[in-house]
Amino acid sequence: MSSKLKQYFPLIRSREEILTEIEANERMNDLFICWPHAIREEFLDFCSGVRGSKMMYDFMSKQILDPDAHRSRVNDFLSLLLGQKVKVLETLNGEGGRIAESFVIMDIVVELEDGSIVNLEIQKIGYLFPGERSACYSADLLMRQYRRVKEKYERMKKKTRNCYKDIKDVYTIVLFEDSPEGLSVQGDQYIHRFEQHSDTGAEMNLLQKYLFVSLDKFKKIKHNNDSKMIHINNRLEAWLAFLCLDEPEDIVAVIEQYPDFQEMYRQVYEICRNMEDVMGFFSEELYEMDRNTAEYMVDEMKKEKERLQKDLDELQEDKDKLQEDKDKLQEDKDKLQEDKDKLQEDKDKLQENNDKLRKELEELKRAYSELCSKVEK
Repeated sequence: MSSKLKQYFPLIRSREEILTEIEANERMNDLFICWPHAIREEFLDFCSGVRGSKMMYDFMSKQILDPDAHRSRVNDFLSLLLGQKVKVLETLNGEGGRIAESFVIMDIVVELEDGSIVNLEIQKIGYLFPGERSACYSADLLMRQYRRVKEKYERMKKKTRNCYKDIKDVYTIVLFEDSPEGLSVQGDQYIHRFEQHSDTGAEMNLLQKYLFVSLDKFKKIKHNNDSKMIHINNRLEAWLAFLCLDEPEDIVAVIEQYPDFQEMYRQVYEICRNMEDVMGFFSEELYEMDRNTAEYMVDEMKKEKERLQKDLDELQEDKDKLQEDKDKLQEDKDKLQEDKDKLQEDKDKLQENNDKLRKELEELKRAYSELCSKVEK
């Protein structure tokens, strides 16, 4: 099937050609050798077309989905995700804001024709983008829009206290290559939409909307059949396949059903021809993943330490409680022993009194007998 892929993209080079170019450049060769074997194989498979487009890598997605260079693509993709026709009016990527002391850096941020703002995030590692982070990003989008609307009112010399009514929806869209646990649901659902609702049925637009796409779930569903060729049901599925499926068979399936995707794949393989730049990008991605993995491991170790400390505290608490119960039992035992001793003492005293009374009774009987004998005489 890789040979069929080469029919579509003659610019794809063979593994041998790629290795020859790398070995001819000392800097590239040194960099290539220092990579782990698995990464070297992944890189060669990627560049030779054996394993597809690697769209989830930051350097690739930002070129293919650049809203300034390829606005119609972004319009198409966002329209399909949001389920409504949208049009990008302006790119806002350079307007990072601050939340507390952290500077918010987002992947792709655009303003739509109706004034709404969309942040599109592409995440290889799900645990790095939890719901809390999504909420912070959404809050930043809302504040960006508020500042823009307020500045517009000030330029028009209008009262800024009325500007809230012109603030539009903000959308936080996250594509996960490896979804976080919170998105694990039964069935074939891989697109998850969130927004705020009242518990009384009252309706009010609170502006912040979220859309999370589990690409790993989508990939599993599409490959969960005996056929090697995947079936694409609609254009949104074609986009998701383009983003996460990298088998040559999958790429051919997308192109045959949606021929316009061929141009995007062609751009991917064109980028791959600039070997030195791609290797540099690959190294940056590897460094970032290693750093994120190390941070994750540190966080997990901290959590494990906290969990163990909590368990230890609970065990110490249980031990103290057991000691307290033991002391109470000993106290009860001592009290029972004391009561037992007191009862024994009372018993002994009663026995002594009983013996004394019996002796006195016998003496009385003897005296009575003697008295009776004297009377008879």
